Amino acid sequence: MARTEIRIAGFGGQGVILSGYIFGKAASLFDVKYATLIQSFGPEARGSACSAQVVISDEPIDYPYIRKPDIMVGLSQEAFTKYCHDLKPGGILITEEDMVSVDENLISEFDHYTVPATRIADQLGRRIIMNMVVVGCFAAVTGLLKKDAVKKAVEDSIPKGTEELNIKAFESGYKHGLQILKQREVQETE
Repeated sequence: MARTEIRIAGFGGQGVILSGYIFGKAASLFDVKYATLIQSFGPEARGSACSAQVVISDEPIDYPYIRKPDIMVGLSQEAFTKYCHDLKPGGILITEEDMVSVDENLISEFDHYTVPATRIADQLGRRIIMNMVVVGCFAAVTGLLKKDAVKKAVEDSIPKGTEELNIKAFESGYKHGLQILKQREVQETE
């Protein structure tokens, strides 16, 4: 892996920036890689568009902005519609199953995964942890970062006293990602 470009996009309040921060921290502190994070917000805070651009590399990063992301995480319909055309052909697309409606013709050239992150977070008791579900799914389906590195970054980045719930959300997302991979493997052998 020389350079992997990632865009996480959604709306304020979904934990978009924190997710990008966790990926960067996992790479640079716990997985012996380099990482940069660029973030952007709409004019309001909660509810407005926001995105995080993360670059992860085995080598020092000269240019911190993404050109054409290898991986995109879309957490809202608006974000998906705005950024899906930027994703590299053959890239990985992860969308929030209940928040993003995807035209299969539009995304046929991508490796698409869906995660019902909001539903899983609701089942765990707090909708606000949906981003940790997404972080877990991302770790499983991309294999870009070691699971333990991402888990340590989650533990190190969230408010004290919320570790147990956030780790449950991460593990639930990771398990969901592994189930998707296993289902695909079975389908390919049939």
